[in-house]
Amino acid sequence: MLLAVLLSGCGYRAGNVYGPEVRTVDVPIFQNDTFRRGIEYQVTEAVHREIQTHTPFRLAKGREADTRLTGRIVEVRKNVLGENKYDDPRELQLSLMVRVTWEDLRSGQVLSSQEVPLQPQSLPTVGQAEFAPEIGQSLATATQEATERLARQIVHMMETPW
Repeated sequence: MLLAVLLSGCGYRAGNVYGPEVRTVDVPIFQNDTFRRGIEYQVTEAVHREIQTHTPFRLAKGREADTRLTGRIVEVRKNVLGENKYDDPRELQLSLMVRVTWEDLRSGQVLSSQEVPLQPQSLPTVGQAEFAPEIGQSLATATQEATERLARQIVHMMETPW
């Protein structure tokens, strides 16, 4: 009986957290519903890098892929978090919100989906970064950090659920 308890692993899984049935993924350029042009290329590139460095999946195009990960940027928001006594922004926050769907091209089944606005059963995929212009940070550095965080969240969505 002790051996059975030890072998059960308490729910932990050794090895890869990604399913072996998927080998390739197509990630076309994300759609952009916002007025901030070019952000869709940055987000797509960050997702490509994250998939290549942190998953066993290989990027493929179109019919060569087992699955397709599509995304739509639905909101880019820049908020002021703090101002100085002259009402100049001291600290700002950049938020990127996307709608992402991962589907199996062989069966047509949706493997995972996260949507904005919030559905009761889902959470939005959001990448945020704070920046302070007074210390040399910029919208460009915040955009880079937010897209990297967003890409990590998207790739985590591709993990096999427990």
